[in-house]
Amino acid sequence: MTRGTTNPNRLRRVDSWIADCAGPVLRDAEDPLVVDLGYGATPVTAVELRARLARVRADVRVVGLEIDQERVAAAAPSADPPGLTFARGGFELAGLRPVVVRALNVLRQYDEAEVARAWATMTGALAPDGLVVEGTCDELGRLAAWVCLDRSGPRSLTLAARLSTLDTPATLAERLPKALIHHNVPGEPVHDLLRALDDAWRNAAPYAAFGARQRWLRAVAEVKAAGWPVLDRPARWRLGEVTVAWAAVTKFS
Repeated sequence: MTRGTTNPNRLRRVDSWIADCAGPVLRDAEDPLVVDLGYGATPVTAVELRARLARVRADVRVVGLEIDQERVAAAAPSADPPGLTFARGGFELAGLRPVVVRALNVLRQYDEAEVARAWATMTGALAPDGLVVEGTCDELGRLAAWVCLDRSGPRSLTLAARLSTLDTPATLAERLPKALIHHNVPGEPVHDLLRALDDAWRNAAPYAAFGARQRWLRAVAEVKAAGWPVLDRPARWRLGEVTVAWAAVTKFS
């Protein structure tokens, strides 16, 4: 069971990314089922997820899963909006076949050796073309990082920050997903990425006069020009994000 700590609006960054980047999958799904895995001691993030994804697909169904039955019972009164329910379940997803799974701040308490099995269990339960979004964020949602996976495995890593409070991209290291956080050491690709972002952030210091957003846009553009496989577009960069291909940040499968 996770610690369960959460705050309203904590997962807004990842929810925005899911609505945009997983939106086509959700819109095309025969059954627009989404799982919020490990929502915590209160169901607020599941409620928010349902509201945000309803803008993409009005008939979206969100199921909040927790392994603690007491949390499921406590969340039941929050299941008033149509399409929001709560149930007991873990990585096996309670036998559901969702098109999207959001699993934030769940695997951080596990050993790294357990990550691959958890990923395989979740992706094996997906509907065709389904996606798992797994990662970590800080308590206020100002710093976050997540991996996007499909049935074939991890596809990308996204780093996201509230730019107005970002001192340096290196700060994002403390929120790397469990699969990467112990690999942030010299000689590892994810360390090289963070160092490249840090260097580009410093090089873009003159752009700070126009705001942190312009500085970040310049830094990400420099990283992309240097050959890093940046997958997203400037519209996402403006939100304080950058998404790179998974193969670029890992030496392991």
